Amino acid sequence: MSVTHLKPNMDHWQERVDLAAAFRWTARLNMHEGVANHFSLAINDDGTKFLMNPNQKHFARIKASDLILVDANDPETLSGPDAPDPTAWGLHGGLHRHCAHARCAMHVHSIHATVLACLADPTLPPIDQNCATFYNRIAYDGDYGGLAFEDEGIRCAQLFTDPKQKVMVMGNHGIMIIGDTVAETFNRLYYFERAAETYIRALQTGRPLKVLSDEIAEKTAQELEAYPEQDTRHLAELKAILDGEGSDYAH
Repeated sequence: MSVTHLKPNMDHWQERVDLAAAFRWTARLNMHEGVANHFSLAINDDGTKFLMNPNQKHFARIKASDLILVDANDPETLSGPDAPDPTAWGLHGGLHRHCAHARCAMHVHSIHATVLACLADPTLPPIDQNCATFYNRIAYDGDYGGLAFEDEGIRCAQLFTDPKQKVMVMGNHGIMIIGDTVAETFNRLYYFERAAETYIRALQTGRPLKVLSDEIAEKTAQELEAYPEQDTRHLAELKAILDGEGSDYAH
């Protein structure tokens, strides 16, 4: 039986399966934060209704059927029995209300990206191919204002003003990655953490960095943006591994 047909009566099932796989693999890579951090996926045209993880459930246990449906315009959202975490509501609700092109959003405190966010200068220079992927494509937030309740979430969302920028380095906090699909967003999340790790490890050597020219960095970024199907194939392979292991993520 195909994993995509285990719950045919539940809306947006394929999207749920993809998102659940992303949660499971993020946990496996130790890019999670215990029972904190959040992923969301818009399911209506204006992005105000979205799927997200239930409050305080570990990424390693999340199943497709666990994902809750949230309405960013419903003030009663936080009072229901399946209310999201208040900071998830503040950050993702604000993002989906104010940034309709952010169809999928993934917020983590992954180690190397968070180290980058804690530097006085959090700029990621193009020192290798992965770093060049994000050349001129990162929004930087230098005004951390505490936990991402509603006002803080709106403030962060309003920093995504350039549609080319789909990564936000959240100063003293972590990162927010946005994209059109789960596959695209997770692929970006994965490679940003790899890029941050390369940079942080390069700094640890104490030796001078060899930074790519602006021209080559931009050329590389454009080439990778146009690279065919890497994101969908990446996620498909991860789901194939989970399926082969007998994971219940697609239940």
